[in-house]
Amino acid sequence: MDRRLFLQTAALAGASLIPFGRSGWALAALGPAATQKKMVVIMLRGAVDGLNVVVPYGDANYYQLRPTIAVAKPGSPDGVLDLDGHFGLHPALGALQPLWQAKQLAFVHAAGSPDPTRSHFDAQDYMESGTPGRKSTQDGWMNRLLGALPGERTPTRGISIGPLLPRILNGSVEVANIANGRSAGKPTVLDRPKVGDAFGQLYAGDDKLAQAYREGRSTQKEVMSSLADEMMAANGGAPLPNGFPTDARQLARLMRKGNVQLAFMALGGWDTHINQGAGKGQLAGRLSPLGEGLAQLAAELGPMWQDTTVVVMSEFGRTAAQNGNGGTDHGHGNAIWLLGGAVAGGKVYGDWQGLDSAALHEQRDVPVTTDFRAVLAQVAERHLRLPDKQLVQVFPGLNATGPEGLIKA
Repeated sequence: MDRRLFLQTAALAGASLIPFGRSGWALAALGPAATQKKMVVIMLRGAVDGLNVVVPYGDANYYQLRPTIAVAKPGSPDGVLDLDGHFGLHPALGALQPLWQAKQLAFVHAAGSPDPTRSHFDAQDYMESGTPGRKSTQDGWMNRLLGALPGERTPTRGISIGPLLPRILNGSVEVANIANGRSAGKPTVLDRPKVGDAFGQLYAGDDKLAQAYREGRSTQKEVMSSLADEMMAANGGAPLPNGFPTDARQLARLMRKGNVQLAFMALGGWDTHINQGAGKGQLAGRLSPLGEGLAQLAAELGPMWQDTTVVVMSEFGRTAAQNGNGGTDHGHGNAIWLLGGAVAGGKVYGDWQGLDSAALHEQRDVPVTTDFRAVLAQVAERHLRLPDKQLVQVFPGLNATGPEGLIKA
């Protein structure tokens, strides 16, 4: 085997942060981004139950459809936190209430993909490619967005926190991939002196591959340095059992110290077919660290929060009625969350048609009355200042409109 190929293969096999390819650090560092506006996308894989997140407690059908898993009305034990007199927030998300009161949190209900699939795999693929119903799309909409935004590219302009590069960031624009939690700060195989020295000698030239390698190593050292203080602080106390609050603080530190403009994280565990619970239980246990992490992200970003919009979405919703196992099955419409200083918050947006049987999709699900791409397009256009001519490249074929005014003018 060729020595260079051998060393590349060895590095790829053992590194979580690698200097080559679409999931690594070999990026073209050219200069700062043209805008300071930032976007974070959180994907809740498994289809979170939007009806028990943003609860239509003012609709009597909700309690009839969910006799044991409906979240109680405001003022009741483990009851919802009132939002607007009709909708309420799950009590496990109490950490987000200050953001709602500050009008920096909003929801778009009955939103999602227009494609009717109930397959997790297909639905996630469509939401990440941004082309519902079309499997031939090769790249993800966040990667296309990175390519369309004005300004020169920097090594960490787009990052993903997780074990693998997600579909949503796959494409021609290189991005950085960082492991979750404590493993994010662990040395890679290239940090071993002998291996690092061997690669340093191998890529000592002036060709493009050598330059990319050196840029990648420099970027990795910058990220590791940024994370070091946070990791030490976490080790000084007992970390939360769920890793999202730690990841959120870690992301905030990177955003404050670096050139991150777009970031993505995915969280699993939302496929609640059995024993979902109401104000307490399985779903509540998932929502609590999610809410805490989002609140910590806002706090840690400080003034930068005013220039940041966070989108939380899931591949589809769940059935309006509970099943025989105290859970819910795959549905259709869901609630998209919007957080940030630029969000026109304190409001539940969307064309909400109620939970009467005649209003439900196939008489079982919340319908999709707002295409998720219309929400994302509004964030891209009004928050990130994406020109109209670039918008069609990011979301090809989009002709749907969503609720206006999600982002402050």
